[in-house]
Amino acid sequence: MKNIKYSLIVIALASTVGCTNMSNEEQGTLTGAGIGAAAGAAISSLSGGSGWTGAVVGAVAGGVIGNIKAKDENN
Repeated sequence: MKNIKYSLIVIALASTVGCTNMSNEEQGTLTGAGIGAAAGAAISSLSGGSGWTGAVVGAVAGGVIGNIKAKDENN
């Protein structure tokens, strides 16, 4: 259990460092996809559907919305 905890901490730190050189549009797309995947999986699982399908659909929708929102903030 301790190894899993440390692995998750290392992954979280590495992912935040990896996002420092991204443009606003890239960050918006990635953030939207992550939030959309989590929300899609949760909603789909709660409603009795496939969590994986919900995650994929949520990630695509969230990524598109995040990219559009980031473009609007730049203009």
